Amino acid sequence: MPLWQGKSNATPLGYRIFVSILKTFGVLPAYTLLRVVSFYYFITSYKSSKEIFSLYHHKLGFSKASSLLKVYRNYYMFGQSLIDRVVVMADISNKFTFNFDGEENLREMVAQKNGGILLSAHIGNWEIAGHLLKRLNTKINIVLYDEEHEKIKQYLDSVQGEKTMRVITIKKSLTHIYEINDALKNNELVCMHADRFLDGNKTITENFLGSEAKFPMGPFLLAAQFKVPVSLTFAMKESASHYHFSATRPKQYNLSSKEIFMKELLKDFVAKMDEKVKRYPEQWYNYYNFWQA
Repeated sequence: MPLWQGKSNATPLGYRIFVSILKTFGVLPAYTLLRVVSFYYFITSYKSSKEIFSLYHHKLGFSKASSLLKVYRNYYMFGQSLIDRVVVMADISNKFTFNFDGEENLREMVAQKNGGILLSAHIGNWEIAGHLLKRLNTKINIVLYDEEHEKIKQYLDSVQGEKTMRVITIKKSLTHIYEINDALKNNELVCMHADRFLDGNKTITENFLGSEAKFPMGPFLLAAQFKVPVSLTFAMKESASHYHFSATRPKQYNLSSKEIFMKELLKDFVAKMDEKVKRYPEQWYNYYNFWQA
């Protein structure tokens, strides 16, 4: 079963240091310090580095030397995503630029006044995507596991400017299902990751990068249950200051079988993940054996 525990290894002190640098000197000096921090994780995080190396060398076919370099780049890009997240949340001055492919798809979804689900993965930077979604002039909800360290959440709340998204926390009591239902009934968009699950969650299986892998059943079941349009959305970093946002044309449940719809949606999602991982290999932030039985 996956070893993912639903939380990161970041610390409140680390966030405070980087926020101080960001507010005093800007984004690029923070990136410079990040190179040192990334190298530290590169040489000390054996378990996660081993899994990333296996992805690059065995799944994607890079040489050993290239795979090692990409392991370091993965830590560095992940650090950049956290820094960029803080920059956007705290309204710190920046020179980020964006292009938005498929914006018309999401506007079409909003115009239907039936709510909608946006599926993504731990690829790229979802917080940046949420920042771009403000231009749709509708309420945005993001579904997350409540496993991030509480002190970090409190600190980020203290530096955050205007909140652009409402967080729906996944709970064992399943009350988040009612919150999602209410959001969709109010013609709001609900965003969730569909590439990870915790032990005990129901899963569905699909071939991904040449081997069978398990995906959480929840996001796909919700799309079938609520019968709302679904778009696959990603925000990928293409340079130090430029992001590329994409959203697929909405897919809606219109079949007699929920199981068939779920399988079709899963195939579409996995195909899009395959495309993104191969094009942006350093931006899939997965630090456990994704294919472990």
